[in-house]
Amino acid sequence: MPQIDDTECRYDCLRLDNQLCFPLYAISKEIVRRYKPLLDRLDLTYTQYITMMVMWERRRISVREIGKLLFLDSGTLTPVLKKLEAKGFIVRERDRDDERVLDLSITDKGMELREQALEVPKQMMCTSIIEPEEAELLYDTLRKILARLSGDE
Repeated sequence: MPQIDDTECRYDCLRLDNQLCFPLYAISKEIVRRYKPLLDRLDLTYTQYITMMVMWERRRISVREIGKLLFLDSGTLTPVLKKLEAKGFIVRERDRDDERVLDLSITDKGMELREQALEVPKQMMCTSIIEPEEAELLYDTLRKILARLSGDE
């Protein structure tokens, strides 16, 4: 049996198997990969889809607010919003009271897309590999971690 070198134990924190972030990263990529064929039918990327989810819920929101909700910086969000506007799903316009604020409004076409999108969550639930109770526990745990990381807790 090989002897364990104390210096090797020192580097255990660098082992991929010891990283919480890695399985989260890998699962996230896999989930987005499974969304892709469903979202292709709607002509949306995953980032566009989650942006539209907020728009369906809020109808009107500032760019700053939606960026905060989605944990996206302006460099990532701006091209997404431009594409959604080009597709006719949203309108970007300066706030009447404060020109520094850029507001988003959903269009009728954007609201119509919501009907088509109803099937996406249902189809994703069919591909789930964990039980609903496990999913609920995982969701709660991830939301707590996210709140702590963002300073909202």
